[in-house]
Amino acid sequence: MTSKAAALVTLALGFIFVTFSGQCYGHGPASSPALQVGFYRGKCNGTADVEAIVSGVVGKWFLKDHTIIPALLRMQFHDCFVNGCDASILLDGSNSEKTAPPNLSVRGYDLIDAAKAAVEEVCPGVVSCADIIVMATRDVVALGRGGRYIVETGRRDGTISLAKNVNLPAPSISVSDSIKAFAKKGLNTTDMVYLLGGHTVGVAHCSLFEDRLYNFQNSGKPDKTMSPLLLFFLRFICPQNAVVDNTANLDQNPLSSLNVDNSYYWQIKLNRGVLQIDQELALDSATKDIVTSIAKGFDFSTKFGQAMVKLGAVQVLTGTQGQIRSSCSAVNK
Repeated sequence: MTSKAAALVTLALGFIFVTFSGQCYGHGPASSPALQVGFYRGKCNGTADVEAIVSGVVGKWFLKDHTIIPALLRMQFHDCFVNGCDASILLDGSNSEKTAPPNLSVRGYDLIDAAKAAVEEVCPGVVSCADIIVMATRDVVALGRGGRYIVETGRRDGTISLAKNVNLPAPSISVSDSIKAFAKKGLNTTDMVYLLGGHTVGVAHCSLFEDRLYNFQNSGKPDKTMSPLLLFFLRFICPQNAVVDNTANLDQNPLSSLNVDNSYYWQIKLNRGVLQIDQELALDSATKDIVTSIAKGFDFSTKFGQAMVKLGAVQVLTGTQGQIRSSCSAVNK
């Protein structure tokens, strides 16, 4: 994939919904025992509820822009998958992670800054930006009817952010290579399939899958695994050699593209996956049974929340490591 195409990645591990579910799920396994549920309880003037403050900011933002859900989910993934969940993606700089091609379309920084400012007013120098990303992401998923999972906190912020360290899985990555990439982060194959289920809502630019429509693997033909009806529809949206890089929903069920559910898995089982990695999940022997199980099951929200918590525990800084930034976009001097 070219750097230009990478810059347009909109692998929106996220959702857009209309109601709050009110459900609460267990936090599941974590890779860092130093993290705790309710880490900030009693640490901010005794009575200040850090998570409630963040939730309040997120709720107001959500009312103005529902698409903040996929934005924050993507932000957490892009942060955690590089140097771990240390908020390094938030740091400004001429060669920071923000400047790497896959991160040029990441957004949601303003919301994180607003949440940080609100917390600093009552609890200065205590709450990390890394924790705010994880809390805010949990909150938008809940607002998006994705189930409210319990997050662990206690992360500290990193001080290094370099574009050269950004090595995120591309949309055309093979299942086997994707499994290896996730395994390096302590995430197993099932975790990977659930996290990619974030594509139940989100969009991708035509440039990321155009080869599947016209010249798959330089064959001069479309990807034969794609449904003929989907091929017809996507060619209409993405004409060959188009000047404008349009987008398509990753969940092709029009009745469910604004809901977090297992519809995405049914779509890829029907050969209606838009991205190559999505479709291959339903075809590869290592993942197809997991896909089928999720498609037929009723616990996607629970398992997705558990996978998000596990993602949020990847290579965290705790204790005396890192720092608590005064501003999320700059290292303390």
